[in-house]
Amino acid sequence: MSSIRNVLKVPDLRNKILFTIAMLMIYRLGSYLPVPGIDQDAVNAIKEQARQGGVLSFLQLFSGKALTQFALFALGIMPYITSSIIMQILTVVIPKLQQWQEQGAVGQRKITQWTRYLTIAIAILQSTGLVFLFKNGGGGLSTNDSINLVPNFGLFRVMLIVGTLTAGTALLMWMGEAITQRGIGNGMSLIIFSSVVSALPATGTQVQASAGWGGVVLVIAMAILMLVFVVFIEQGQRRIPVEFAKRVVGRRQYGGQRSYIPLKVNQAGVIPIIFASAVLNLPVLLSQVLPADGWGKSVSNFIDDVFRRSTHPLYMVFYGLLIVGFAYFYTAIAFDPVQQADNLRKQSGHIPGYRPGPQTEKYLAKVLSRITLPGALFIAVLAIAPAILVSQIVNDDNGSIAYNFGGTSLLIAVGVALETMKQIDGQLMMRNYEGFLGGK
Repeated sequence: MSSIRNVLKVPDLRNKILFTIAMLMIYRLGSYLPVPGIDQDAVNAIKEQARQGGVLSFLQLFSGKALTQFALFALGIMPYITSSIIMQILTVVIPKLQQWQEQGAVGQRKITQWTRYLTIAIAILQSTGLVFLFKNGGGGLSTNDSINLVPNFGLFRVMLIVGTLTAGTALLMWMGEAITQRGIGNGMSLIIFSSVVSALPATGTQVQASAGWGGVVLVIAMAILMLVFVVFIEQGQRRIPVEFAKRVVGRRQYGGQRSYIPLKVNQAGVIPIIFASAVLNLPVLLSQVLPADGWGKSVSNFIDDVFRRSTHPLYMVFYGLLIVGFAYFYTAIAFDPVQQADNLRKQSGHIPGYRPGPQTEKYLAKVLSRITLPGALFIAVLAIAPAILVSQIVNDDNGSIAYNFGGTSLLIAVGVALETMKQIDGQLMMRNYEGFLGGK
């Protein structure tokens, strides 16, 4: 309580928190404002499909159920996330983007601007795809072919829906950046956090209806144990010592300090889970275009048996292997040993026992490879275990409940909460107040 009182005592910090809360409230309101030109009866049918698990359960996790509502913010922040990931990958490949990255704040503004343009383009593509997918049925997202989301299908209505969804994504992107600049914490992360948390009450109701209050208690206990595990791993890091050479400029001495490079155990965060889930959902979509008889029917039946059930052994094996693979892939993109070694050399720094340059690069790459494996295995277990445990407590073979109480949700919730608390704590400490994390 004393920490909360300290927050309220600081006008600047109090205004930032209130601004953040106001933006998140607007986001939640926009998640229920319906898009014009949509059949509400079809929307209700889609929501029922989402409760049964599958692709829709995963997609709506990041939109706070706005997708199954077909609301203003139906696309959520996923176009921006996709755009950011693409730009990160392109930065490694395209020399021009590498130059911008090395230019500091000026180059970062250019990259941010192109990320916005790419976000709008992806939003247009995704909204157009959703309209055509749900025109009749759902093209693999839904199992009910009788759903007709867009009655009186025509060019004007399609443009109206696509324009509304794209505008919602643009507004959401602006809100996220406004929270980052004028509020507290990372805006995009907080928007995803609110989406994840908003799904918990409805999921609890599902558990209670299926397994009673005993099931609710067991699921909550499982979530708490996993929460402790997530906090422990998320805070874990390997600190590599760094020494900086002494420099004398006039009468002042610079450098000669010891510092460290923090390498997180889970360097990739939740990204491998998102990538792996997206890849495993592709066969479900592709099965819709296979022949209805012969080998096409056999393949479709196999896909339905394996990839629509998160508790199937083959699904878990594929899921785990993809998560580990994507963890290594994204870690290699997020942390470049060559660039880090070059930065140390430019700053007259070195790792004790290793020469600047190739030796430092090899050492950083070796350490990163060693700590990535336990981090990748951790998020793989975190993604798979909830589906097994929840299926034993309640009837959830499709994984709709496990998505909300699972590893993806916990990683997002814990990561965002810890980062926001650190920012608040830092601002309190600057003003000589006791923070949330035990500072004096």
